[in-house]
Amino acid sequence: MKWEDAKKIITQNKEVQDELRNNEIEFRIIEEIILARQEKKLTQQELAEMIGTKQSNISRLESGNYNPSVELLNKIAHAFGKKLEIRMV
Repeated sequence: MKWEDAKKIITQNKEVQDELRNNEIEFRIIEEIILARQEKKLTQQELAEMIGTKQSNISRLESGNYNPSVELLNKIAHAFGKKLEIRMV
């Protein structure tokens, strides 16, 4: 599919636009976790051990195949010395 064709589908379909917005939120969370883990020079296994989960859960989370709970996100944030903040604006 050419970009112009895809762009028409995106701009003309509210459902597609909504889904892209939803995916953007998930992508941003995943990106934040990967960047923070890399900044701390941690492997997925090391992060998993820090928060009491399996490496496979971290892998699935980072690949977008796992919908984490707020509790898990909070554990991850604390492992990085950060605070989880969720806002509705």
